[in-house]
Amino acid sequence: MGYKNLTFRKDTLFLVTGGAGFIGSNLCEAILKMGYKVRCLDDLSTGKQANVDMFLNNPNYEFMKGDIKDLDTCMKACEGVDYVLNQAAWGSVPRSIEMPLFYCANNITGTLNMLEASRQNGVKKFVYASSSSVYGDEPNLPKKEGREGNLLSPYAVSKRADEEWAKQYTRHYGLDTYGMRYFNVFGRRQDPNGAYAAVIPKFIKELLNGEVPTINGDGKQSRDFTYIENVIEANLKACLAPHEAAGEAFNIAYGGREYLIDIYYGLTEALGVKMEPNFGPDRAGDIKHSNADISKARELLNYDPDYSFQDGIQLAIQWYKENL
Repeated sequence: MGYKNLTFRKDTLFLVTGGAGFIGSNLCEAILKMGYKVRCLDDLSTGKQANVDMFLNNPNYEFMKGDIKDLDTCMKACEGVDYVLNQAAWGSVPRSIEMPLFYCANNITGTLNMLEASRQNGVKKFVYASSSSVYGDEPNLPKKEGREGNLLSPYAVSKRADEEWAKQYTRHYGLDTYGMRYFNVFGRRQDPNGAYAAVIPKFIKELLNGEVPTINGDGKQSRDFTYIENVIEANLKACLAPHEAAGEAFNIAYGGREYLIDIYYGLTEALGVKMEPNFGPDRAGDIKHSNADISKARELLNYDPDYSFQDGIQLAIQWYKENL
């Protein structure tokens, strides 16, 4: 169960791209606590220096400011690296609709640069962030790998392209790649600010501040909200996965299904706030319902998530109460 008992060679070096972001900084923290070395690459365009300041005095930690859109930067970042955890990307479906060229350059070309740099530097495993958005308009639940629909946003296109490029690098160049199809990750250090903030931290912040949250659509959309600790487990177990599982993408979730309106009222109850939400229009490119079949990750990665939605949301609420 979990990841804290996983063992790697004593002097193992991990590269976490996007390491100053939400998921990346949590990966850095977990690896450092396990006693291994981390190089964090981030251009701080969406990541925050404050997320990684706590590591600066750790002799096993190295921060490298740089952009994955630059191949030379990627080559330098991969020198001496055993495992790459490629989290560097811009999220947000609606923002991708506004900025398609940037999403192509950052999320597709940037990932391709990292694949090439990993290949040339002899990296053992390349684990990268994909997304449940690759399922598009495929209506069946739970979502299952190999059963994808029409893509609904440039963000989804970028993640699907990453999966295809990773598959090519496994097929032609022998680089073991593992795609993490994240389902609505939440938890400590997820940014509650801005127009494109994720829904759980945004709701918590607004309710704590006495502001009325807006739910896009009718609130009856459902998601497989996944606590950050499960995502850390998946990434680290992928680093130890067999070659036979390489070139594949895996649903990384808990396997649950939560409705947005229920989450909203659960948060108001937990925070002791009585407030009805506003309802806004549906967001362009959004999937109405999403929950995951995680049997492939269980079988091939030994993924066995410990944290249910209820476990995670209690921990997240506590963190935001202490840190907002």
